[in-house]
Parts: sequence; C-alpha cells; structure tokens
Amino acid sequence: MPILTVKVSARKSAELTRAISGILSELTTRILKKKPEVTSIAIDYVDPDDWIVGGKSLSELGKRSVYLDIKITDETNTKAEKAQYIREAFDAFGQLLGDLHEVSYIYIEDVRATAYGYGGKTQEYRYHHPC
Repeated sequence: MPILTVKVSARKSAELTRAISGILSELTTRILKKKPEVTSIAIDYVDPDDWIVGGKSLSELGKRSVYLDIKITDETNTKAEKAQYIREAFDAFGQLLGDLHEVSYIYIEDVRATAYGYGGKTQEYRYHHPC
C-alpha cells in the first residue's frame, strides 16, 4: 500500500504522467512486491527554472531532476530490495527525462505499521485482521 510522491523538473503532459506512473507502478510491484491496486502515485511538475541545484537552475545547467518519496510499511522490504529500487528508479528516470542531474533524490520511507494505513485502518490492524 505504498504512496509515491514525485516531483519532476519538466513541463506537465499527459504522456509524461502516464510514462512516470507506468514505470513506478512496474518497479514498485516487481521489486518491492507491492499490490498495484493499493498503490497511489501523485506527480507534481516543477519548472526547470524553479529547481535549483548548487545555486543554479536546472535550466542553466541543462539538466533534469526528480525527487521521489515512497512510503512503505516498515520491515516489509530488505535493504537489497530498497537499494535495487533506488538504482532502477534513478536509471529509469534518466532514460525517460534525458540528462538527469546526479543530485536527484529517491527516498524510501519505512513507516511504522501502527502509524500508517488507508481506508481508516492501520497496516497493523490489517496484519492482525486479514480480509
């Protein structure tokens, strides 16, 4: 049941939104073994003029960037799975966006099962009361 929040330095387009959500859905299902039917993705677009790295805009640098924050239930993935996810997500964004700045962040946030949930129920509750 992850929630993914993505900020991408690009002009908004339906085509790019579909591509980003498709890539992230595939990676999240394949590597982290999360169910696609409860995976949510929110994408925000930031003008490259407004994304600053090292005191210069991405427009000035001729680069693109991304910030991905994914929240997952703590203790549901290994270090190796998370490292693979970060590596493959970075590579996928590089292929999709072009010249990706190295200072592009991917953050996997392990959230306690008692402090995280959807539909009014925590993940801890769902663990003890499976459907």
